[in-house]
Amino acid sequence: MRGISGKRVVITGAAGGIGRATAKRFLDEGARLLLCDVRPLPDTGLDRELHAESGAGARVRYLQADIATQAGVDALAAAMDEGVDVLINNAGITRDASFGKLSDEQWDQVVAVNLTAVFRLSQAAGLRMKANKRGVILNAASVVAHNGNFGQSNYVATKAGVIGLTKTLARELGRSGVRVNAVAPGFIETPMTAAVPATVLAGMAEKAPLARLGKPEEIAAAYCFLASDDASFITGAVLNVDGGLVV
Repeated sequence: MRGISGKRVVITGAAGGIGRATAKRFLDEGARLLLCDVRPLPDTGLDRELHAESGAGARVRYLQADIATQAGVDALAAAMDEGVDVLINNAGITRDASFGKLSDEQWDQVVAVNLTAVFRLSQAAGLRMKANKRGVILNAASVVAHNGNFGQSNYVATKAGVIGLTKTLARELGRSGVRVNAVAPGFIETPMTAAVPATVLAGMAEKAPLARLGKPEEIAAAYCFLASDDASFITGAVLNVDGGLVV
């Protein structure tokens, strides 16, 4: 896509699922990557290209850090000093329980990763982008932010918060040439859903007009479009990539 090659792209939650697919898509488009995850980068077939590109002077750098902590945020922010054109706040976790059984720890863990880290990293990247008069911030929302979801009051609250944060940052940073958008995935085939029984997955798929689960590469394509020059007049938007689940 136009305007991706050579861009310095930071992606959180990059060790698996949507984050890994997004890293590979941007690498294929010619971007330079700073990848971050609390886990080490897996040494599997899908990641050999990322491993081959990593190292001194290469197009891929990998930082293992916990962005739920201030130390992890600070480490990633320091790595941005070498430059950041696109920040993709992709990292997210779930700690599901019904409202009456949800513990303070489950609430705090999800808020720390899914919302607080998004704010802190957007602030770090946004100030650098503002000084350069250009940049793109992309945040991971979710379709459940629109309608809620049983047993996910913590997760839904963070994703609704991400949407509000996205729209506010778009207003605050727009005059500085920085665009801020969110992608709201529906039900996607990831390691997280691999543990779900087949009958449950079939029911999830049937809820969408396209009657299937999405693929991580389809979310990666949405991120890539919004980061590209083809989306140069789009900011403050929430792009649902959900097979029509929310219409």
